[in-house]
Amino acid sequence: MQKNYKKTLLACYLGFITQAITANFAPLLFLMFHENYQISLGQIALIPTAFFLTQLIVDAICARYVDKIGYRKAIIASQVASGLGLMGLAFLPDLFADPFVGVIICVIIYAIGSGLIEVLCSPIVEACPFDHKEKVMSLLHSFYCWGSLGVVLFSTLFFFAFGIENWRIMACVWALVPLANIYNFATCPIEHLVEDGKGMSIGQLCKTPIFWIAVVLMACAGASELSMAQWASAYAESALGLSKTLGDLAGPCMFAITMGISRVFYGKYGEKVDLTVYMLGSGVLCLVCYVLSSMTVNPVWGLVGCIVCGFSVGIMWPGTLSISSARMPMGGTALFALLAMAGDLGGAFGPSIVGYVTQAAGDNLRMGLRVGCIFPILLMVGLVLMRRMGKAKE
Repeated sequence: MQKNYKKTLLACYLGFITQAITANFAPLLFLMFHENYQISLGQIALIPTAFFLTQLIVDAICARYVDKIGYRKAIIASQVASGLGLMGLAFLPDLFADPFVGVIICVIIYAIGSGLIEVLCSPIVEACPFDHKEKVMSLLHSFYCWGSLGVVLFSTLFFFAFGIENWRIMACVWALVPLANIYNFATCPIEHLVEDGKGMSIGQLCKTPIFWIAVVLMACAGASELSMAQWASAYAESALGLSKTLGDLAGPCMFAITMGISRVFYGKYGEKVDLTVYMLGSGVLCLVCYVLSSMTVNPVWGLVGCIVCGFSVGIMWPGTLSISSARMPMGGTALFALLAMAGDLGGAFGPSIVGYVTQAAGDNLRMGLRVGCIFPILLMVGLVLMRRMGKAKE
């Protein structure tokens, strides 16, 4: 009987939508947590820190143990953890004297699920016998963009129609996505990248020079994407004087749309262009966008730079995974897990560097974004080095 790998692809699509839900739903409730639960803003700032730190820990653990656990068990566990964490958010904070404890517990639970999704969905799809896998990978990662956009728009619409005091209902609705997806992952065909015991160990990867270039590429991909994405709303508000709601729509939402369009575009036409060349062009465009946003005195052009930057960074993360997997076919799950960790580190430190420079420059966000130019530059240098090393190996 022929295996239905389209079902595997559907499960992974929903997996990335689940990851977008876990990353973007709670931040919509930060002000409500502050007002209703009397959680301090300092504690609220720890929520995204706990989320990304948990993901990093999961990435590190997966690099060593997920092959022993098995893809299917681990990916089903990701959906269970994501669903329980989101649903628990609606009930657990009220069970503690300090609601913040309940919130953090739920965040950690669904962050475990998100981390497993991040590590496993890409190699699961990479292991499927699809043609032009780099196209499939790009399209796969576009669902994180559409998921992020959907969470913001549908949640905002729900809060507008029924009031934010009914946020618990929305949390349970979003929890249904991973819980329903358990069936898909339990019944779809799942292959492995390499045979048991044949994949490269962490030690072997660390002794491979091209692996370290891939790590730099992933870190720069994460930093290039999130440095602009996380500051896009603040830029729209400060440069254009928009309200918080309009700033979110003009900044992060448009950024997510253009990033998703980029990934869908390559997913449809990717076989017509060399991936490395396409990524180099995207790096150039990303650099132009950072320069435009940080140098121009015209706020509208600056916002255009923010929005177009979403298109430029769209291919960076999935493209790096595809190039690295092709250069190191025996890398296995450890390769994907360590690259995910590098991307998360870049996504954590990139926006922080922009924020510190902005503060040091007297809250001048343009100055902070100017420093962000280093990320696409390093990415382009890494691509050139990887291309040369690949040709030398051939």
